[in-house]
Amino acid sequence: MNHHDHHDTAQEEPAEHLRFAAYLSALEQVTNADEADMVSEVLTDPDQTMAQSAVLRHLDRRATELYPGPAYEPWAETMTRATTHHPFLAQRLREWSLFRAVTLGQPWQPDALLDASNWLQLKTAAGSDTAALEILADGGRTKRIRNTARTNIQQDDLS
Repeated sequence: MNHHDHHDTAQEEPAEHLRFAAYLSALEQVTNADEADMVSEVLTDPDQTMAQSAVLRHLDRRATELYPGPAYEPWAETMTRATTHHPFLAQRLREWSLFRAVTLGQPWQPDALLDASNWLQLKTAAGSDTAALEILADGGRTKRIRNTARTNIQQDDLS
């Protein structure tokens, strides 16, 4: 048994955990110009669950920073192209765009909100858009979503 084999055995953390951490670190530091290429590269990883999880965390972090401003739309278009063969990630980007429309008072479709994931419904229910809160108070998918929306409507009424 040579030294190299021994090192692998001593390495307790599974390789995909190490890759996940490396991907997150790389994505945090990537330049805007290289971001789409980096996302596409991560998504070629044989462990698709891990790769998509790393990209999802990246998309959520970036969207949180960008959604209030004008840089969001070109970014979302680029990321949509980079994630085109990954329906879950593409859906998450669409939901960020819907969240942005609701939050910034742009036009949006009530059906889109009712069809959205629990993640988006809960995120929107925690906001302050009255129309969205009323839709979710009645039609939110889970009790938690409906209750969160109702609580926020009541807080609006009090202020």
